[in-house]
Amino acid sequence: MSLNPFSAFLKTVKYVLTGKIHFPKNCLYKTITMEDGQQFKVFRHAVMSTKLNGQNAAIFKVRFHLSGMSPKKNKPFSVIPMLFILGLPGFRAKLWTLNEKNGDFQGIYQWDRLEDAQNYANSFALNFMTSRSVPGSISYEIIPNTSLKEYIESLKIS
Repeated sequence: MSLNPFSAFLKTVKYVLTGKIHFPKNCLYKTITMEDGQQFKVFRHAVMSTKLNGQNAAIFKVRFHLSGMSPKKNKPFSVIPMLFILGLPGFRAKLWTLNEKNGDFQGIYQWDRLEDAQNYANSFALNFMTSRSVPGSISYEIIPNTSLKEYIESLKIS
């Protein structure tokens, strides 16, 4: 499936204006210790007000190291690509995180269906992320049949 950035942008604007996207503050600045022991601090969180379909939800976790931009500068810059992601089909939530020790970024997404997560893996958004990253630094994993809440609860949070 080809995902259209213009259409996604218009849907994001609509969702923001109608209050369907929220930016909870309850996990901001918390540290998540991932399965490999790396620690990432949450700096942004977006959630759609619509519930998961509950049948085939999936997590999409991506990690990368930016080329040519410091983490400090990328945090505010990352609002721009966010406007093209939140309106994608099946988007439900995302945590933006940063490993403050090595400068790696990590996004943890909740998608409504496994197919939505797989589509994101082949989207303009991931291509954009790859083009801005140190070659070879980007990796992702799709975790099927899992909600963001379940996934985060399985990790250490402080």
